[in-house]
Amino acid sequence: MLSGVSPIPYAAWARRLVPDNLLMRTGLFLGGFSPDVGGGYTFQDDVCRAFVKLVHEREGGFHMLGDAPGFTDYIASLRPPPNLQTIALRPAGRLDRIIEGVKNASPLLKKIIKNPGRIARVATKARLDCLWYVGGGCYEVTETPYIATVWDLQHRLQPWFPEMSAGGIWDSRELTHRNFLQRASYVIVGTEAGRDEVRLFYQVPDARIRILPHPTPRFALEGAGSSAEEVREKFGLQNDYLLYPAQFWPHKNHVNLLLALKHLRERHGMQPALVLVGSDKGNQGYVRRLVEEYGLSEQVFFLGFVEQSDLVGLYRGAQMMVYASLCGPENLPPLEAFALGCVVAAADVAGAQQQLGEAAILFDPTNPADMADKIARLSLDRDLRASLRDRGLARARYWTAEGFVRGVFSLLDEFAAIRRCWPTEQ
Repeated sequence: MLSGVSPIPYAAWARRLVPDNLLMRTGLFLGGFSPDVGGGYTFQDDVCRAFVKLVHEREGGFHMLGDAPGFTDYIASLRPPPNLQTIALRPAGRLDRIIEGVKNASPLLKKIIKNPGRIARVATKARLDCLWYVGGGCYEVTETPYIATVWDLQHRLQPWFPEMSAGGIWDSRELTHRNFLQRASYVIVGTEAGRDEVRLFYQVPDARIRILPHPTPRFALEGAGSSAEEVREKFGLQNDYLLYPAQFWPHKNHVNLLLALKHLRERHGMQPALVLVGSDKGNQGYVRRLVEEYGLSEQVFFLGFVEQSDLVGLYRGAQMMVYASLCGPENLPPLEAFALGCVVAAADVAGAQQQLGEAAILFDPTNPADMADKIARLSLDRDLRASLRDRGLARARYWTAEGFVRGVFSLLDEFAAIRRCWPTEQ
């Protein structure tokens, strides 16, 4: 290196050699962007904020696309730099859904029906070179090259759950996933397990699949919220309780967790309180009936949906979080717990080991006895809890939204060398 000369990162150096008319115009689409979505909203909100924070470092044009009410005001509140523009789409109407559904049903129909969807129309009008679907669902397949984000493919792995199969849901998900993922320029997943599933189920080549682990939610890293004492008083909780934050879907596995409570009482002589946090998605009535049937009414607390500030306090006050969901390969609540110093016992599903590492104790989620044994072990071993708490805090701080966005920037730099090979106007 020459004395007195600062090194220039290769990507920045290479971009300086690219004429302005060959710089990429990139769009980000935020779908299902509403707080009541839960973890999907948390992920997109954190990534969006990090993108706005970092995009001033980038050359080229960027557009933030969304169809949620108040989307334009939301982006404006983040004070975006001049190279980031906002495009508010109208919400999907019945005709939009029909067009997209018919086009997904058959490649032949897609060729016959020339009417592009609302996202494709906006992408064409804005002359986008690449579109990144930030959320983990399936969206419109566009001729504009796009990057897909996959959170899970559980309809393929566990098709028996009604939320993944009933009323034509399985067929609809399969049609949309196949077309959407196979056409994607790149697919972002969070773990090796996620990569293997995309490769196995939809034959996407490894070269087009990239692993970017989920970032730890910002609210948990910042830690602003209620204290443990405040939430105990507010909700009438005893000092030691198990926490499970999950909406009431069958796949969240509340029933096996209740059976684990029975095992703790009958085999270990332990009767911890269990605090359940989450909205009812149709299965809460069944869970409540089983609580009565199993004689657990004095132990189980149903808090419903709670404000984020109260969730922070619940993590802080819990003896541990027991994350029993049968679905993976990544989940945000264990990362939230890590960041707030809450010890984690989690289901040993595909992807859990890679995401959680040595910072959590894992159990067989279909075996209530094993679940109870792991909870008992963690309850009685103070040194183990302290060790897991330290490891969890370190792991939570390792994965940030800024790091995730920088990973996407690297992907865009890679694609820019390909995209410049043909003109925007076709």
